[in-house]
Amino acid sequence: MQPSDPDRADIPSSGPDGSSPQMYDSPIAAVTPGGRPRRGRPVLGLAVAVVAILAGSALFASGFALGSRDRSQPGTPANDDALFEPFWNTYQTIVGRYAGGEVDKSKLVQGAIKGMIDALGDPYSSYLSPDDFQQTLQGISGQFEGIGAEIGTVDASGKTSDCATLGPTCRLVVIAPIQGSPAEKAGLRPGDVVAAVDGAGLDGLTVDGTRDRIRGKKGTDVRLTIEREGGAPFDVKITRDVIQQQEVITKDLAGGTIGYIRVTGFSPSAAKGVHDALVKDVQGGEKKIVLDLRGNPGGFVDAARDIASEFIASGPLFWQEDAQGNKTPTNAKPGGAATDPSIKVVVLIDRGSASASEIVAGALHDTHRATIVGETSFGKGTVQEWTPLEGAGGFRLTIAKWLTPDQTWIHKKGIAPDVAVELPTTVQPGEDPVLERAVALLGAKASLPKAA
Repeated sequence: MQPSDPDRADIPSSGPDGSSPQMYDSPIAAVTPGGRPRRGRPVLGLAVAVVAILAGSALFASGFALGSRDRSQPGTPANDDALFEPFWNTYQTIVGRYAGGEVDKSKLVQGAIKGMIDALGDPYSSYLSPDDFQQTLQGISGQFEGIGAEIGTVDASGKTSDCATLGPTCRLVVIAPIQGSPAEKAGLRPGDVVAAVDGAGLDGLTVDGTRDRIRGKKGTDVRLTIEREGGAPFDVKITRDVIQQQEVITKDLAGGTIGYIRVTGFSPSAAKGVHDALVKDVQGGEKKIVLDLRGNPGGFVDAARDIASEFIASGPLFWQEDAQGNKTPTNAKPGGAATDPSIKVVVLIDRGSASASEIVAGALHDTHRATIVGETSFGKGTVQEWTPLEGAGGFRLTIAKWLTPDQTWIHKKGIAPDVAVELPTTVQPGEDPVLERAVALLGAKASLPKAA
């Protein structure tokens, strides 16, 4: 399954190298009455690399990096004149001869942009209209309206898929409900297949189109038809709400000998929360740490770097490979709170751990800094940039692969745990077999609080 479109956006306080966010000119091509483009005035663009999570009317960035983009010269390149001739002929014919009503040139341009990106067949690349793009920016505060569930796609056999259009071989699934969300309270589980929304089937819809049907305003209801392995389809009514995600949850385990840190998202504030928690644990004498990334769909790339750097003192944490095959390492930052090798670390993952979660897990795995426990992770190994277009919304585009320190591409494969824990069909409230196994590996008795 692949994570779907995000639902809230966070703007980073720094770029991937710790510098201020980079801005760049992004010229927009305008069209003259003759049909040829003229130079538009430049606008400032900010590229945001994301992975996805479903919820509400804004964008949740689950993987964030500031990409680089060459300044482009608007207009049709001379060597592409013949290639673009059918496009301009079509545009001019519509503008000059369409008799069905007034032609909105802006919508024609937006439709052309959407068509180009849709033609890639990449579910992680998409176009947003001005209204939709603006809505994605409304989630900067960390609040958004929706059901609070991460969604993705699988093929007919249930394996991770990059399919873009839903149908018999491309099915929408729940990756994980957000803690405390309406989706969690309604009983949605990872792996649940969403077969219909409000009684309407999903065949032929894109993932983004289905997301738009599921999300909505606080207080409104949506009815999902769920197919769960081993059972008959059933309906779940969920009342949408404002979702506020708590990104860092901490507690002490095993009589205060083990520090437990659960990370539900990756933002600059989450990275600081992890740092503060680790400082407190280490200064309190705790030399054993459990980092829980289960159900975490990702976040800002620089936050993933910062969190991994808390445990790894130096060297590559991950690599990015661009369209030309160039590989660039992202190295650990100095000053991590738990880089002392005497501090034992266990990382918990499951199939809902994606993107930035996998960056951290992959870094700690390849550097032998931690033992990975749980299930094989989701398998999201690509990077997207979000680019605004003046007067035309914006788009996200896959611009790179990311690789683990050993330069392994985990896309569609995920990260296999060092210690696999098979969950029982039913888990009693207060039980957590994965966390219990982690505590045992750290040499303590599993005495867990009721809320895990």
